[in-house]
Amino acid sequence: MKVAIQGELGSFSHEAAERMLPRCTVVPCARSAEVFDRVERESVGAAVIPIENTLAGTVAEHADLMLTREVFIQAEYLLRIVHNVIAMPGARLGSLRRVLSHPVALDQCRDFFRRHPKIEAVPFYDTAGSVKHVMANQLKDAAGIAGRQAAREYSGSIVQSSIEDDKRNFTRFFLIRKLGGAGGSRASGKKKGSADYHRLIPRGANKTSIVFQVKNVPGALFKSLSVFALRDISLSKIESRPMRGRPWEYVFYVDFLRGDDEPARNALRHLGEVAEFVKVLGIYPAA
Repeated sequence: MKVAIQGELGSFSHEAAERMLPRCTVVPCARSAEVFDRVERESVGAAVIPIENTLAGTVAEHADLMLTREVFIQAEYLLRIVHNVIAMPGARLGSLRRVLSHPVALDQCRDFFRRHPKIEAVPFYDTAGSVKHVMANQLKDAAGIAGRQAAREYSGSIVQSSIEDDKRNFTRFFLIRKLGGAGGSRASGKKKGSADYHRLIPRGANKTSIVFQVKNVPGALFKSLSVFALRDISLSKIESRPMRGRPWEYVFYVDFLRGDDEPARNALRHLGEVAEFVKVLGIYPAA
């Protein structure tokens, strides 16, 4: 199966894809939007995307794309993230003036840059891509921050290993596929159509991700969350995000620990009655 990732070969997304789908063919993409485009056009069978990191939080761009694109989460995977400073063979830490990496990766290594104030943190489009750039251009005073797989992929030298701020540094990845059917996966009292996502739910699914918008009335969020409390459904995550193009309006992303069973379906129907809209992002086995 062809699986799209954002970033280059050797990235953490590459590693996550191979662990989730052994023997898959990884298709690197420069931009996140391209990953979702490929899934929707079916030029790939699936994509693996990072959605949340224990140090840096939610990958906002991917959360926003999950709302607007017709994709469905089928699995999640927790990958231990170990960041390494990777440079040209023979380079030493004292000779470095710049270290490039993805902004999320740089954010996970703040302590390293505090300890080395003469080294500039330079945002780059990808972790492995930063190593590829350093090696291709033979930059002797620069390095990239990435995983060991990137060092192997581009013949780089690890100058310093495990520089992440916290050793309990994990990234949660989603495996997403195209959602078939007209109208998307909205499940509310105000449907504009409904896609049959039930055929995409894998065996053993016991976790659900949704996004919804509340009405602008007193107690709207309380009423929305009560649909889960009334049925003893545990929420593992709730987060608000601004709606693009609609200033000061927000959507709520919620993960709850039930699969496609009667209590969950009743909760979603009830939520559809009190919310502006509800979209089921995925139903999958918890990692």
